Amino acid sequence: MKILVTGTEGYLGSLLPPLFIERGHEVTGVDTGFYKVGWLYNGTEVTAKTLNKDIRNITPKDLQGIEAVVHMAELSNDPTGQLAPNITYDINHHGSVRLATLAKEAGVRRFVYMSSCSVYGVATEGDVTEESPVNPQTAYAECKTLVERDVMLLADDNFSPTFMRNATAFGASPRMRFDIVLNNLAGLAWTTKEIKMISDGTPWRPLVHALDICKAIVCTIEAPRDIVHKQIFNVGDTANNYRVKEIAEIIAEVFVGCQLSFGENGADNRSYRVSFEKINTMLPGFKCDWNAQLGAQQLFNLFNQIDMTEDTFLFRGFTRLKQLEYLIRTQQIDQDFFWNKK
Repeated sequence: MKILVTGTEGYLGSLLPPLFIERGHEVTGVDTGFYKVGWLYNGTEVTAKTLNKDIRNITPKDLQGIEAVVHMAELSNDPTGQLAPNITYDINHHGSVRLATLAKEAGVRRFVYMSSCSVYGVATEGDVTEESPVNPQTAYAECKTLVERDVMLLADDNFSPTFMRNATAFGASPRMRFDIVLNNLAGLAWTTKEIKMISDGTPWRPLVHALDICKAIVCTIEAPRDIVHKQIFNVGDTANNYRVKEIAEIIAEVFVGCQLSFGENGADNRSYRVSFEKINTMLPGFKCDWNAQLGAQQLFNLFNQIDMTEDTFLFRGFTRLKQLEYLIRTQQIDQDFFWNKK
């Protein structure tokens, strides 16, 4: 199958194409290159040919002959979304819906959209399911709900969208991110020997390893159409719902000698447990291979192997907000987040 993957120079995007290529698929990537500078280790044997292009500039020609699109190239995470909410809506909402519309017009039959469990926001009554009401708390999460709504309307006999509501990702990637909870705590444990929580750590977070997200995408692309057509899947495993303090305790146990302390209630009120029963019963071939303990050990082994320093951990290329602020400050991107041509 000929597959277009957006965001191939990102955290998940650098891991996914090799899996497709190994299974005989032909992959073309698209990435604007905001985070190209962030390369932690050489972890992939094959990479996809990637167009250096903003998703807002994708043309029908780019989609010619493509059979499936996996779309993950958006401004990622809540702090980045709050940096410039108007641009977040321009890229994440309008840009994504435009891409799906162009894909449908070009004859693309499958469209897999990377949504997020953050659409649930604050949930207090049991494990939320795909049928639970959404309650987005940020521009980033709200854009996810808007794309789901608008792209769902495009579905017909010839165009099958699927929406993957990923739990909070963790784990090693060549295009590493240290601005997500487990990875961040592991980096602190390694470089400072201390995890100093500013909150009491009671909020719930579902976690899923980056490779398990990629596995879910591959399973979706290869699944019979009637199983994934117009479907929303929470991506993860119900056993991998953790309180933030439990994540910190797991990290402290793996990173021996790390001192752990907790604070009072934090300002972040997001808390939700998620049910992943649907994807584990409906999607052929999918089952998570990782949990927080295995992910923490993977990162410990990686940091030891590459002799990771504090400078590396704090480098802007591994934190989405830092890198975008740098590109804005140095006027490499303009007020609309397009590359300056000067």
